[in-house]
Amino acid sequence: MACPLAPSAPSSVAPLLLEVEGMKCGGCVRAVEERLLAQPGVRQASVNLLTRTAWIGLDPGLLEGPEVDPATPLITALAGPGFAARRREQESLPLSAAERQQRRSWWQNWRQLVVALGLLLVSVLGHLAEPGLVDMRLHALVATLALAGPGRSILVGGARSALAGVPGMDTLVGLGMGSAYLASLVAFIWPAVGWQCFFNEPVMLLGFVLLGRFLEERARCRTGRALEELAQLQPDTALLVMGDPADPELTARPVRVGALRPGDRVRLLPGDRVPVDGLVLQGLSAVDVSSLTGEALPLQAQAGTELAAGSLNLDGPLTVEVLRPGAESAVARIIHLVEQAQARKAPIQGLADRVAGRFTLVVLALAAATFVFWWRWGTLVWPQVLAAAPSAHLHGGHQSLGMGAETPLALALQLSIAVLVVACPCALGLATPTAITVGTGRAAQAGVLFRGGDAIETASRLDTLLFDKTGTLTLGRPLVTALEPGAVGADRLIQIAASLEAQSRHPLAHALLQEAQQRQLVLLPLNDCRSESGQGVTGRLLDGVRCWAGRSPWLEAQGVTLAEPWRRWEQQQGEQGATVLAVAQGQELLGLVAVHDQPRPDAGSTLATLQAMGLRLGVLSGDRRGAVQQLGRALGIPEAGLAWELLPQQKLEHILQAHQQGLVGMVGDGINDAPALAAADLGIAVGTGTQVALETADVVVLGDRLEAVAMALQLARRTMAKVRQNLAWAFGYNLVVLPIAAGLLLPGFGVVLSPPLAALLMALSSITVVGNALLLNRGV
Repeated sequence: MACPLAPSAPSSVAPLLLEVEGMKCGGCVRAVEERLLAQPGVRQASVNLLTRTAWIGLDPGLLEGPEVDPATPLITALAGPGFAARRREQESLPLSAAERQQRRSWWQNWRQLVVALGLLLVSVLGHLAEPGLVDMRLHALVATLALAGPGRSILVGGARSALAGVPGMDTLVGLGMGSAYLASLVAFIWPAVGWQCFFNEPVMLLGFVLLGRFLEERARCRTGRALEELAQLQPDTALLVMGDPADPELTARPVRVGALRPGDRVRLLPGDRVPVDGLVLQGLSAVDVSSLTGEALPLQAQAGTELAAGSLNLDGPLTVEVLRPGAESAVARIIHLVEQAQARKAPIQGLADRVAGRFTLVVLALAAATFVFWWRWGTLVWPQVLAAAPSAHLHGGHQSLGMGAETPLALALQLSIAVLVVACPCALGLATPTAITVGTGRAAQAGVLFRGGDAIETASRLDTLLFDKTGTLTLGRPLVTALEPGAVGADRLIQIAASLEAQSRHPLAHALLQEAQQRQLVLLPLNDCRSESGQGVTGRLLDGVRCWAGRSPWLEAQGVTLAEPWRRWEQQQGEQGATVLAVAQGQELLGLVAVHDQPRPDAGSTLATLQAMGLRLGVLSGDRRGAVQQLGRALGIPEAGLAWELLPQQKLEHILQAHQQGLVGMVGDGINDAPALAAADLGIAVGTGTQVALETADVVVLGDRLEAVAMALQLARRTMAKVRQNLAWAFGYNLVVLPIAAGLLLPGFGVVLSPPLAALLMALSSITVVGNALLLNRGV
């Protein structure tokens, strides 16, 4: 089995991947992108809030000076507004199991959460105690400890982003906590102002916010579980062979996979994962490759078989020579491709990013307007909104914003804080990347690699899907399917034909040589061999007699006569899609050979599924008319969708015509398909194809399964459905709760949204978006 991915060639845009810390919402995403795009040499920038990565398309000229790291000025530019960034090394090994566990950020902040919840418990118990038993100084101390400890990062981060002109989620939460704390502190130090103290509010806000973020981080980690499972396919250690592989008593010592180099030999025992891409030197075993390609049947590995890292050795020991180090193995490159795909956002996210970039400013303005309105005018118009009995809610001078307000200032402060806290730009920022991350990870597990969110969105909207024929809809390995020999017999017919084709690399030559090998025929020595393009081959036997193998009109031009029965047989085979070769020795026709490229076993069911999805199907082939028409009939493709005898340029013309009817996808595998894959709205390359096709395509299908194309398009549609659901929820949530938080329902219905409840709703809104995306793993 060839490795699914070889090292890629450079493109017109040099990609760079950065890990960016400090992003909390869609506004942060927008700010990071704008900073990056403002830097010289940056052509594209796509930031993912979920994975906290930035995919950057650089001018290739920036990489010509090896002494200058192009990431350095970008990291410096992001450090200003408080976004710590570092370059993700693309050539590094996938993380070990211990490193993956260490990077689970939802456990890294658990101490902050425990401290905040502990202080919250103390505050609540003190608030519920009998009046006079708990001094107000205790509440002030608890609130101070909460903000100076677990809340410090939020306050500092919010202030830093606000000063940099890019206020975000931390700014909103920090303002909410800070304003409640400062107002309470003023009332505590100067009782003459007549304000109530509500020190428990910043503690409650902080506790709920950190709890929500903890749960959100945990859910985020689940969205990346597919990528983690791919990383686990490459083991941390391997058995390095120290002796002669031919020696049955050879010694093997465990080493880290990162220490392996090309030329080293490793020992694979039954049940071991292949640690690196390698070539089998010794042994015979069945190897499970389903983790990488989705192939159900195991590969029969023997000497000379190439294995990809991540495959599972099933039943026999193998000695394997390392071809590529672990950082360049198939599974490592798949992981890097998936990481880049998850960093490239879908175009549908553009609206959410534009809104999120200004969302925080709108919320700040709405909070200020809410405060001024209820402080100066609202309570005068609706005096009933104030609590009638202050003593019912006071606890030694301590007021709870969640229970009621007795003064216009307290009510105004309560509602403005609720507006600040309930707003959720996080949901806007997470709506698309959560679904894209889960979708690309799920596809990678099934052996399908999307280049990014843009490819998923295009795949979900396709109207027409066109296929190359040879090697895509068919096996690409023509076989001899029928013979019509003359008086010399079938063996002599095949022997002459295979001897002539032995010098050719045409697919038909492979079919004839394979047939000769199965018949155990010895090839004849020939002289003066030459081929005529599009016609056939000719050569002389040692006795000087010239032989021919090729198209019947070409042989007739050489003086060979085809009787009518031969012509009828040739016509019948042509109608069945076979290519017919005529073979002659001198002027004598030895017989006819029919060669046919069989359809893939899953081609019929795949095309039926695609047609049921409402896609228009077609075939663009350089093969003969009869072969293409026969394939179309066998697979149920209308003749109007078939095109034959096309050159690469003519394929491009057909794709441009199909563009008039909507978005067009092209499925191919060969070098001649690369221009068509690039011209289509969505290029899909099968993994058995050439590297040129793989580099040109937007979607790469690993392995040899055509049914994966239908699966990829179905998954793309489901993923984009989740994206639209998430965006609808994110926009709808903010449109509904912000007016309620501002007091819209207070005069008529007495409904008030307390800041702690607002914080809980804000956290739940983000968790809902992530949870909805996770349903993709269950096929919902």
